[in-house]
Amino acid sequence: MTENLTFAYYPGCSATSTNRAYDVSTRNVAKVLGIGLEELNDWNCCGASAYLSVDEKKAMVFCARNLALAEKEGKDIVAICSGCYVVLRKANQHLAEDPNLAAEINKSLAAGGMSYQNSIKVRHFLDITVHEAGQDAVRDRVTHPLTGLKVAPYYGCMISRPFNEVDDEESPRMMDDLIEWLGATAVLFPLKSKCCGGLMMTTQPPVGQQLTGYILRSAKEAGADCIITACPLCQLNLEAYQDTIGKTLDMDCRIPVLYFTQLMGVAFGLDKSDLALKECITPVETVLSSRGT
Repeated sequence: MTENLTFAYYPGCSATSTNRAYDVSTRNVAKVLGIGLEELNDWNCCGASAYLSVDEKKAMVFCARNLALAEKEGKDIVAICSGCYVVLRKANQHLAEDPNLAAEINKSLAAGGMSYQNSIKVRHFLDITVHEAGQDAVRDRVTHPLTGLKVAPYYGCMISRPFNEVDDEESPRMMDDLIEWLGATAVLFPLKSKCCGGLMMTTQPPVGQQLTGYILRSAKEAGADCIITACPLCQLNLEAYQDTIGKTLDMDCRIPVLYFTQLMGVAFGLDKSDLALKECITPVETVLSSRGT
């Protein structure tokens, strides 16, 4: 395990509102692993991927302000939402590669008494868990091995694309490995990096439901007892619309959907309240029974 794992923590809007379970479970799992997450003071919305397509420069300012806050603390910034992770990384890369853009963005930041010199990195908490904390640290903290539990790791389309240096962009492995370290079995899941439909679940419901339905069906056909994900929007689409998708596509798609941090917490023996398991829409008894709870 890498020493002195302390990061500027960017929870993002979703994880501190509708998807609070992700934030709660992340903070508690990080404590067990000895990963320091110091929440950024006065952070703002990253603008999400939608704003980048509306006004790219203003969206860059949104991201750059968060990056500047982390830089002021002298720490790399870590996000848990895949959407936040991607837009923050895009902003960081564009600012590093385009001096003219960086000057323009810094002019906007200066109005608030801030500047950004591009001295930090943007990380995802899954990457930190797997590549910095590592296998031994995770295995050593497992008190309730999830033996016999079959898990479908759903990465979605952003966590390894377009930035693929931390994992394979078509067939990522980080959560597969993590599942095995927890004592469970990662099922062969062909659609693990396909898009869940994202915001199309609200803008184009038939399309969104079909895309999400394919993923749910694939997981069930693979024999999974549950699905884990690392993105709030993916989790919402996969869990909240199961009944609607089931009726629309005439299929049984009821399956528990958890954040990877919640699954880790179960294996670590954390209390249900420390993982916000009550906020799961689909019952998670299958997962809990795997640890004898």
